[in-house]
Amino acid sequence: MTDSAKPASAKPAADKPAAKPPAPEDQPFGSFVPTLLIPALQKEIAAYGGPACELSFEQGPMPVVGSPCWMVVGQLSGGRRFWLCFTAEAISSPKTIALAESGAEPSLLESFLIDEKKMTLALLVSRLVQRLNGQKWLGAN
Repeated sequence: MTDSAKPASAKPAADKPAAKPPAPEDQPFGSFVPTLLIPALQKEIAAYGGPACELSFEQGPMPVVGSPCWMVVGQLSGGRRFWLCFTAEAISSPKTIALAESGAEPSLLESFLIDEKKMTLALLVSRLVQRLNGQKWLGAN
């Protein structure tokens, strides 16, 4: 007589890989932007040298078109300003960027990161800083 019902060998819990912590991007939008995105942007912009920038997170009319949106508003040295606009309350939502020189109002909205399948904190920070540096607005440009 054979015993076909063998007890299953239980693996100790220590053998299971630890659960991955949630990605920063999985935080609610309202906490992700002020607690992660803005400090990371300030740090990356400061790495280019020059005076510190002022960044704020607010809801208001999108520059140029006036439709409501959430945005990161930046004030750089020399009165230069930028707006990173989110069309919905999610970092994966369509985004636009507007730029303005000192004393001028923004006159153009540009699509921002429109082809990216997965949006990450690092991607948002690096591409925004790359865009600002392309304007020659950061450091000793």
